[in-house]
Amino acid sequence: MTGHVLVAPDKFKGSLTAAEAAAHLAAGLRAAGREARELPVADGGEGTLEAALAAGFGRVPVTVCGPTGKPVESAVAVRDGVAVVELAAASGLALLPDGPDPLGATSRGTGELVAAALDAGVDTIVLGVGGSACTDGGAGLLAALGARILDATGDPVSDGGAALAQAVRLDLTALDPRLRKVELVLACDVDNPLLGPDGAAAVYGPQKGAGPREVAALEAGLAHWVRLVGSAPDVPGAGAAGGVGFAALGVLGARRRPGIEVVLELVGFAEHLAGAALVVTGEGALDAQTLHGKAPAGVAAAARAAGVPVIAVCGRCEVSAAELAAAGIREAHALVDLAPDRCLTEAGALLRRIGARLG
Repeated sequence: MTGHVLVAPDKFKGSLTAAEAAAHLAAGLRAAGREARELPVADGGEGTLEAALAAGFGRVPVTVCGPTGKPVESAVAVRDGVAVVELAAASGLALLPDGPDPLGATSRGTGELVAAALDAGVDTIVLGVGGSACTDGGAGLLAALGARILDATGDPVSDGGAALAQAVRLDLTALDPRLRKVELVLACDVDNPLLGPDGAAAVYGPQKGAGPREVAALEAGLAHWVRLVGSAPDVPGAGAAGGVGFAALGVLGARRRPGIEVVLELVGFAEHLAGAALVVTGEGALDAQTLHGKAPAGVAAAARAAGVPVIAVCGRCEVSAAELAAAGIREAHALVDLAPDRCLTEAGALLRRIGARLG
Protein backbone atom coordinates (compact mmCIF):
# COMPACT_ATOMS: atom_id res chain seq x y z
CA MET A 1 0.00 0.00 0.00
CA THR A 2 1.48 3.31 -1.09
CA GLY A 3 0.31 6.64 0.24
CA HIS A 4 -0.51 7.68 3.75
CA VAL A 5 -3.36 6.59 6.00
CA LEU A 6 -5.64 9.45 7.01
CA VAL A 7 -6.94 8.87 10.54
CA ALA A 8 -10.13 10.90 10.99
CA PRO A 9 -12.31 9.66 13.86
CA ASP A 10 -14.91 11.40 15.98
CA LYS A 11 -14.86 11.03 19.78
CA PHE A 12 -15.39 7.73 21.56
CA LYS A 13 -17.91 9.09 24.04
CA GLY A 14 -17.16 8.14 27.60
CA SER A 15 -13.59 7.09 26.94
CA LEU A 16 -11.59 9.15 24.40
CA THR A 17 -11.74 12.48 22.63
CA ALA A 18 -11.45 12.47 18.86
CA ALA A 19 -7.84 13.68 19.11
CA GLU A 20 -6.97 10.91 21.57
CA ALA A 21 -8.60 8.27 19.40
CA ALA A 22 -6.72 9.53 16.35
CA ALA A 23 -3.42 9.53 18.24
CA HIS A 24 -3.83 5.92 19.41
CA LEU A 25 -4.86 4.64 15.98
CA ALA A 26 -2.00 6.51 14.32
CA ALA A 27 0.49 5.13 16.85
CA GLY A 28 -0.54 1.59 15.95
CA LEU A 29 -0.28 2.27 12.24
CA ARG A 30 3.17 3.80 12.62
CA ALA A 31 4.33 0.86 14.71
CA ALA A 32 3.45 -1.28 11.70
CA GLY A 33 5.52 0.95 9.43
CA ARG A 34 2.73 3.03 7.88
CA GLU A 35 2.64 6.79 7.44
CA ALA A 36 -0.38 8.09 9.35
CA ARG A 37 -1.85 11.59 9.50
CA GLU A 38 -4.13 12.50 12.37
CA LEU A 39 -7.21 14.60 11.64
CA PRO A 40 -9.84 14.39 14.40
CA VAL A 41 -13.31 15.40 13.25
CA ALA A 42 -16.79 16.10 14.66
CA ASP A 43 -20.30 16.46 13.30
CA GLY A 44 -20.95 20.00 14.48
CA GLY A 45 -21.86 19.00 18.02
CA GLU A 46 -19.64 18.23 20.99
CA GLY A 47 -16.01 18.01 19.87
CA THR A 48 -16.28 20.57 17.08
CA LEU A 49 -14.18 23.12 18.97
CA GLU A 50 -11.51 20.51 19.68
CA ALA A 51 -11.42 19.45 16.02
CA ALA A 52 -10.88 23.05 14.93
CA LEU A 53 -8.11 23.56 17.48
CA ALA A 54 -6.39 20.32 16.42
CA ALA A 55 -6.48 21.58 12.83
CA GLY A 56 -4.58 24.73 13.74
CA PHE A 57 -7.21 27.24 14.82
CA GLY A 58 -6.16 29.53 17.65
CA ARG A 59 -7.85 29.17 21.03
CA VAL A 60 -9.47 32.29 22.49
CA PRO A 61 -10.44 31.57 26.12
CA VAL A 62 -13.76 32.97 27.36
CA THR A 63 -15.55 32.72 30.70
CA VAL A 64 -19.28 32.42 30.04
CA CYS A 65 -22.57 31.73 31.74
CA GLY A 66 -23.15 27.99 31.97
CA PRO A 67 -26.56 26.41 31.38
CA THR A 68 -27.60 26.97 35.00
CA GLY A 69 -25.99 30.40 35.39
CA LYS A 70 -22.73 29.30 36.98
CA PRO A 71 -19.56 30.51 35.24
CA VAL A 72 -17.92 28.10 32.81
CA GLU A 73 -14.42 28.30 31.36
CA SER A 74 -14.86 27.95 27.62
CA ALA A 75 -13.31 29.13 24.36
CA VAL A 76 -13.84 29.91 20.70
CA ALA A 77 -11.51 28.86 17.88
CA VAL A 78 -10.34 31.51 15.41
CA ARG A 79 -8.34 31.40 12.19
CA ASP A 80 -8.28 33.43 8.97
CA GLY A 81 -11.45 35.37 9.67
CA VAL A 82 -13.46 32.34 10.78
CA ALA A 83 -14.58 31.60 14.33
CA VAL A 84 -15.91 28.26 15.56
CA VAL A 85 -18.42 28.36 18.41
CA GLU A 86 -19.52 25.10 20.04
CA LEU A 87 -22.80 25.33 21.92
CA ALA A 88 -21.94 22.29 24.04
CA ALA A 89 -18.90 24.14 25.38
CA ALA A 90 -21.15 26.74 27.02
CA SER A 91 -24.69 25.38 27.23
CA GLY A 92 -24.15 21.64 27.09
CA LEU A 93 -25.55 18.72 29.05
CA ALA A 94 -22.08 17.94 30.35
CA LEU A 95 -22.00 21.33 32.12
CA LEU A 96 -24.88 20.68 34.53
CA PRO A 97 -23.18 20.57 37.96
CA ASP A 98 -26.28 19.59 39.92
CA GLY A 99 -28.17 17.47 37.41
CA PRO A 100 -30.74 18.36 34.73
CA ASP A 101 -32.58 21.67 34.79
CA PRO A 102 -35.00 21.34 31.88
CA LEU A 103 -37.12 24.39 32.74
CA GLY A 104 -34.36 26.79 33.75
CA ALA A 105 -31.37 25.90 31.57
CA THR A 106 -30.27 28.71 29.26
CA SER A 107 -28.38 29.26 26.02
CA ARG A 108 -27.01 32.59 27.29
CA GLY A 109 -23.43 31.30 27.40
CA THR A 110 -23.58 30.39 23.73
CA GLY A 111 -24.54 33.97 22.94
CA GLU A 112 -21.55 35.11 24.98
CA LEU A 113 -19.31 32.88 22.86
CA VAL A 114 -20.77 34.44 19.72
CA ALA A 115 -20.03 37.89 21.20
CA ALA A 116 -16.43 36.81 21.83
CA ALA A 117 -16.19 35.70 18.21
CA LEU A 118 -17.44 39.14 17.14
CA ASP A 119 -14.80 40.72 19.37
CA ALA A 120 -12.18 38.73 17.44
CA GLY A 121 -13.17 40.59 14.29
CA VAL A 122 -14.08 37.58 12.17
CA ASP A 123 -16.12 37.54 8.96
CA THR A 124 -17.75 34.14 9.49
CA ILE A 125 -19.02 32.43 12.63
CA VAL A 126 -19.71 28.71 12.58
CA LEU A 127 -22.17 27.82 15.33
CA GLY A 128 -22.07 24.10 16.03
CA VAL A 129 -25.16 23.00 17.92
CA GLY A 130 -25.69 19.67 19.63
CA GLY A 131 -25.75 18.28 23.14
CA SER A 132 -27.60 21.28 24.57
CA ALA A 133 -29.01 21.33 28.09
CA CYS A 134 -31.59 24.02 27.35
CA THR A 135 -35.00 24.37 25.70
CA ASP A 136 -35.26 28.15 25.74
CA GLY A 137 -35.90 28.85 22.06
CA GLY A 138 -32.55 30.61 21.82
CA ALA A 139 -33.80 33.40 24.11
CA GLY A 140 -30.62 33.28 26.18
CA LEU A 141 -28.51 33.41 23.03
CA LEU A 142 -30.29 36.56 21.89
CA ALA A 143 -30.22 38.18 25.35
CA ALA A 144 -26.45 37.79 25.51
CA LEU A 145 -26.22 39.59 22.16
CA GLY A 146 -28.26 42.61 23.27
CA ALA A 147 -31.90 41.59 22.88
CA ARG A 148 -34.27 42.52 25.71
CA ILE A 149 -36.99 40.04 26.59
CA LEU A 150 -39.39 41.79 28.94
CA ASP A 151 -42.34 40.82 31.13
CA ALA A 152 -45.53 42.78 31.81
CA THR A 153 -43.74 45.08 34.29
CA GLY A 154 -40.97 45.89 31.83
CA ASP A 155 -38.37 43.78 33.61
CA PRO A 156 -36.25 41.13 31.87
CA VAL A 157 -37.73 37.66 32.17
CA SER A 158 -35.73 34.95 33.89
CA ASP A 159 -33.57 32.60 31.88
CA GLY A 160 -34.90 29.22 30.76
CA GLY A 161 -37.71 27.83 28.67
CA ALA A 162 -40.40 27.95 31.34
CA ALA A 163 -40.00 31.71 31.80
CA LEU A 164 -40.82 32.38 28.14
CA ALA A 165 -44.51 32.21 29.03
CA GLN A 166 -44.05 35.44 31.06
CA ALA A 167 -42.54 37.42 28.15
CA VAL A 168 -44.70 40.11 26.57
CA ARG A 169 -42.17 42.05 24.51
CA LEU A 170 -39.04 41.33 22.49
CA ASP A 171 -36.87 44.40 21.92
CA LEU A 172 -34.14 43.90 19.32
CA THR A 173 -33.07 47.52 19.01
CA ALA A 174 -29.88 46.94 20.99
CA LEU A 175 -28.97 43.67 19.23
CA ASP A 176 -25.24 43.73 18.47
CA PRO A 177 -24.94 45.57 15.13
CA ARG A 178 -21.82 43.58 14.22
CA LEU A 179 -24.07 40.58 13.59
CA ARG A 180 -25.23 42.23 10.36
CA LYS A 181 -21.68 42.20 9.02
CA VAL A 182 -20.82 38.53 9.55
CA GLU A 183 -21.99 35.31 7.97
CA LEU A 184 -23.48 33.00 10.58
CA VAL A 185 -23.45 29.30 9.70
CA LEU A 186 -25.61 26.93 11.74
CA ALA A 187 -23.75 23.60 11.63
CA CYS A 188 -26.62 21.24 12.30
CA ASP A 189 -27.97 17.89 11.13
CA VAL A 190 -31.24 18.13 13.02
CA ASP A 191 -34.21 19.08 10.82
CA ASN A 192 -36.86 19.14 13.56
CA PRO A 193 -39.28 22.08 13.72
CA LEU A 194 -39.54 24.09 16.91
CA LEU A 195 -43.06 23.03 17.92
CA GLY A 196 -45.27 19.97 17.87
CA PRO A 197 -44.69 16.23 18.28
CA ASP A 198 -41.41 16.43 16.36
CA GLY A 199 -40.36 19.68 18.03
CA ALA A 200 -37.70 20.69 20.50
CA ALA A 201 -39.66 20.06 23.69
CA ALA A 202 -41.39 16.83 22.71
CA VAL A 203 -38.41 15.07 21.13
CA TYR A 204 -35.43 16.41 23.04
CA GLY A 205 -36.93 17.64 26.31
CA PRO A 206 -36.98 14.15 27.88
CA GLN A 207 -33.28 13.76 27.06
CA LYS A 208 -32.69 16.89 29.16
CA GLY A 209 -34.62 15.64 32.16
CA ALA A 210 -38.12 16.87 31.29
CA GLY A 211 -41.09 14.74 32.31
CA PRO A 212 -44.54 15.08 30.71
CA ARG A 213 -45.47 18.17 32.75
CA GLU A 214 -42.17 19.88 31.98
CA VAL A 215 -42.49 19.06 28.29
CA ALA A 216 -45.96 20.63 28.25
CA ALA A 217 -44.66 23.75 30.03
CA LEU A 218 -41.75 24.08 27.62
CA GLU A 219 -44.01 23.59 24.60
CA ALA A 220 -46.33 26.34 25.86
CA GLY A 221 -43.39 28.67 26.48
CA LEU A 222 -41.96 28.05 23.03
CA ALA A 223 -45.35 28.60 21.36
CA HIS A 224 -45.65 31.94 23.17
CA TRP A 225 -42.07 32.80 22.17
CA VAL A 226 -42.91 32.17 18.50
CA ARG A 227 -45.67 34.76 18.67
CA LEU A 228 -43.27 37.33 20.09
CA VAL A 229 -40.47 36.63 17.62
CA GLY A 230 -42.74 36.43 14.59
CA SER A 231 -40.61 33.89 12.70
CA ALA A 232 -41.74 30.57 11.27
CA PRO A 233 -41.34 27.72 13.78
CA ASP A 234 -41.52 24.98 11.16
CA VAL A 235 -38.30 25.80 9.32
CA PRO A 236 -36.10 22.67 9.29
CA GLY A 237 -33.57 22.99 12.08
CA ALA A 238 -35.62 25.43 14.16
CA GLY A 239 -35.89 22.78 16.86
CA ALA A 240 -32.15 22.23 17.06
CA ALA A 241 -30.53 22.69 20.47
CA GLY A 242 -33.79 23.44 22.23
CA GLY A 243 -34.72 26.17 19.79
CA VAL A 244 -31.34 27.85 19.42
CA GLY A 245 -31.78 26.94 15.76
CA PHE A 246 -35.03 28.95 15.71
CA ALA A 247 -33.35 32.08 17.05
CA ALA A 248 -30.27 31.70 14.86
CA LEU A 249 -32.24 31.13 11.67
CA GLY A 250 -35.22 33.38 12.30
CA VAL A 251 -33.61 36.33 14.08
CA LEU A 252 -29.91 36.28 13.29
CA GLY A 253 -30.26 35.20 9.66
CA ALA A 254 -28.07 32.12 9.96
CA ARG A 255 -27.63 29.66 7.11
CA ARG A 256 -28.05 25.99 8.01
CA ARG A 257 -25.54 23.45 6.71
CA PRO A 258 -24.81 19.79 7.55
CA GLY A 259 -22.42 19.77 10.49
CA ILE A 260 -19.95 17.21 9.19
CA GLU A 261 -19.63 19.03 5.84
CA VAL A 262 -18.78 22.25 7.64
CA VAL A 263 -16.24 20.56 9.91
CA LEU A 264 -14.53 18.74 7.04
CA GLU A 265 -14.07 22.10 5.31
CA LEU A 266 -12.76 23.73 8.49
CA VAL A 267 -10.12 21.05 9.11
CA GLY A 268 -9.01 20.84 5.47
CA PHE A 269 -10.11 17.24 4.94
CA ALA A 270 -9.83 17.39 1.14
CA GLU A 271 -6.23 18.57 1.31
CA HIS A 272 -5.26 15.82 3.76
CA LEU A 273 -7.11 13.24 1.67
CA ALA A 274 -5.02 13.95 -1.42
CA GLY A 275 -2.61 11.07 -1.94
CA ALA A 276 -4.12 8.91 0.82
CA ALA A 277 -4.30 5.16 0.31
CA LEU A 278 -6.81 4.60 3.12
CA VAL A 279 -9.04 6.53 5.51
CA VAL A 280 -9.72 5.25 9.02
CA THR A 281 -12.70 6.86 10.74
CA GLY A 282 -14.98 5.89 13.61
CA GLU A 283 -16.74 6.78 16.84
CA GLY A 284 -17.92 5.15 20.02
CA ALA A 285 -20.94 3.43 18.50
CA LEU A 286 -21.63 2.72 14.85
CA ASP A 287 -25.43 2.56 14.74
CA ALA A 288 -28.40 3.72 12.70
CA GLN A 289 -27.73 7.33 13.66
CA THR A 290 -24.21 7.06 12.29
CA LEU A 291 -25.57 6.45 8.83
CA HIS A 292 -27.67 9.63 8.91
CA GLY A 293 -25.24 12.51 9.01
CA LYS A 294 -22.85 11.57 11.79
CA ALA A 295 -19.13 12.13 11.35
CA PRO A 296 -18.05 8.66 10.12
CA ALA A 297 -20.71 8.66 7.41
CA GLY A 298 -19.67 12.13 6.28
CA VAL A 299 -16.01 11.14 6.23
CA ALA A 300 -16.85 8.00 4.26
CA ALA A 301 -18.91 9.93 1.71
CA ALA A 302 -16.12 12.43 1.11
CA ALA A 303 -13.48 9.70 0.82
CA ARG A 304 -15.62 7.57 -1.47
CA ALA A 305 -16.13 10.55 -3.79
CA ALA A 306 -12.35 10.75 -4.08
CA GLY A 307 -11.98 7.01 -4.64
CA VAL A 308 -10.24 6.32 -1.33
CA PRO A 309 -11.32 3.23 0.67
CA VAL A 310 -12.61 3.65 4.22
CA ILE A 311 -12.39 1.43 7.29
CA ALA A 312 -14.22 2.25 10.51
CA VAL A 313 -13.21 1.60 14.11
CA CYS A 314 -15.74 1.79 16.94
CA GLY A 315 -16.51 0.75 20.46
CA ARG A 316 -19.41 -1.36 19.25
CA CYS A 317 -21.03 -1.91 15.86
CA GLU A 318 -24.80 -2.18 15.53
CA VAL A 319 -25.16 -2.02 11.74
CA SER A 320 -24.78 -4.75 9.15
CA ALA A 321 -21.95 -5.16 6.67
CA ALA A 322 -24.40 -4.30 3.90
CA GLU A 323 -25.40 -1.04 5.61
CA LEU A 324 -21.75 -0.14 6.11
CA ALA A 325 -21.00 -0.86 2.46
CA ALA A 326 -23.91 1.34 1.38
CA ALA A 327 -22.38 4.16 3.42
CA GLY A 328 -18.99 3.66 1.77
CA ILE A 329 -17.35 1.84 4.68
CA ARG A 330 -15.50 -1.32 3.67
CA GLU A 331 -15.36 -2.93 7.12
CA ALA A 332 -15.66 -2.10 10.81
CA HIS A 333 -13.51 -3.14 13.77
CA ALA A 334 -15.16 -2.97 17.21
CA LEU A 335 -13.30 -2.74 20.51
CA VAL A 336 -15.96 -4.85 22.18
CA ASP A 337 -14.95 -7.76 19.94
CA LEU A 338 -11.37 -7.53 21.20
CA ALA A 339 -12.05 -7.11 24.90
CA PRO A 340 -15.70 -6.72 25.92
CA ASP A 341 -14.81 -6.08 29.55
CA ARG A 342 -12.09 -3.52 28.83
CA CYS A 343 -13.33 -1.60 25.79
CA LEU A 344 -14.09 1.53 27.85
CA THR A 345 -11.26 1.45 30.37
CA GLU A 346 -8.54 0.48 27.89
CA ALA A 347 -9.88 1.98 24.68
CA GLY A 348 -6.57 3.64 23.80
CA ALA A 349 -4.54 0.46 24.00
CA LEU A 350 -7.15 -1.43 22.00
CA LEU A 351 -7.16 1.24 19.30
CA ARG A 352 -3.38 0.94 19.04
CA ARG A 353 -3.78 -2.81 18.54
CA ILE A 354 -6.34 -2.26 15.78
CA GLY A 355 -4.13 0.38 14.18
CA ALA A 356 -1.21 -2.06 14.11
CA ARG A 357 -3.45 -4.75 12.66
CA LEU A 358 -4.64 -2.41 9.93
CA GLY A 359 -1.07 -1.39 9.21
